[in-house]
Amino acid sequence: MAKIKVKNPIVEMDGDEMTRIIWALIKEKLILPYVDVDLKYFDLGVKHRDDTDDKVTLEAAKAIEQYGVGVKCATITPDDDRINEYKLKKAWPSPNGQIRSYLDGTVFRKPITVKNIKPAVRSWKKPIIVGRHAYGDIYKAQELVVTVPGRAELVFTTDAEGNHGETRVVVHEFKGPGVLMGMHNTDSSIRSFAKACINYALSEKVDLWFAAKDTISKKYDTRFKNIFASEIVEAMDELNKAGISYRYLLIDDAVAQVMKHEGGILWAMKNYDGDVFSDMIAAGFGSLGMMTSVLVSPNGKFEFEAAHGTVKRHYYKHLAGEETSTNSVASIFAWTGALKKRGELDETKDVVDFGEQLEKAVLDCIEEGKVTKDLIPLMDNPPKKHLNTMEFIDAVGKKLQASIK
Repeated sequence: MAKIKVKNPIVEMDGDEMTRIIWALIKEKLILPYVDVDLKYFDLGVKHRDDTDDKVTLEAAKAIEQYGVGVKCATITPDDDRINEYKLKKAWPSPNGQIRSYLDGTVFRKPITVKNIKPAVRSWKKPIIVGRHAYGDIYKAQELVVTVPGRAELVFTTDAEGNHGETRVVVHEFKGPGVLMGMHNTDSSIRSFAKACINYALSEKVDLWFAAKDTISKKYDTRFKNIFASEIVEAMDELNKAGISYRYLLIDDAVAQVMKHEGGILWAMKNYDGDVFSDMIAAGFGSLGMMTSVLVSPNGKFEFEAAHGTVKRHYYKHLAGEETSTNSVASIFAWTGALKKRGELDETKDVVDFGEQLEKAVLDCIEEGKVTKDLIPLMDNPPKKHLNTMEFIDAVGKKLQASIK
């Protein structure tokens, strides 16, 4: 059969460890045999980032801005152990965080649901989408370990013309050792976040929640709450027309409410909250391996990725020659998400249709009991035998081939 032509390029960002291995298999067996696509390739593996002094990450972000759609493999954010393990120059920052910051994007994560995997939370009937503000907070924080007594102050020095001066706020009087953090956000980024969440709720046709803690953080979180509310007011006619409701909740109340809710909502949160609770939602619906993740910028740029990490334990089993059973579903859906969005933007229906066919092939395999080991405990009437990493991708490939013929 003739390959399906993708009109415009997709930015591809390679990653690390076991996800890098399954990434190559997905391309080889499920993507490139069927589509003719110009992939603008960037190696974001931790060694190459180290070799380029991490310039490659910024280059990849700029390419997404240029071409509009990117697809990213999971990557390592090195800590001290990883620095020693890979002999790195320094603890390079998170590639995801850098790309999110450059594109001023919001991350949306949505469970991939199948008939034979029931959510752990019995009230959940529909997917719960997490919208994570993807800028600032502790991910851009400056930290200091205090070793001697002293005063910690928050100091703002204005550089506005004709209005020079300082504002000082005492954070704490240290009598001995401790730790200190200063973090920030910007009105423009918060506003972009609110707009993105509203637009995504409209596109998914789901109600929208925003949760923070303004009763404690009376300036920082209240700023989020008020800006979000102002954007809701601007969009109210459109939301009402679509039958979409908006709720602001305290974050602890939202956690309690979501455990009793049936789902079918977009739950918007600040950066750290979204990071934490997206994993809770993923685990509640089954697995991080069954979660889509897309970064959406205010000006309509998209980066699709797997929601999980690099699966280090399986990687070292693989290097030792042992069999692995790594779930590749989220990585496959990163590719399908990018292809479908590319087709949508290019108005090429055959590209969108291919992405949907590949997704259906994945879901059909799972519903027939052809699954990796991690899904067995989650299933109704699980199969007696699981598939290994390669076998699952091959099973999807056979399903896809049959559906295309």
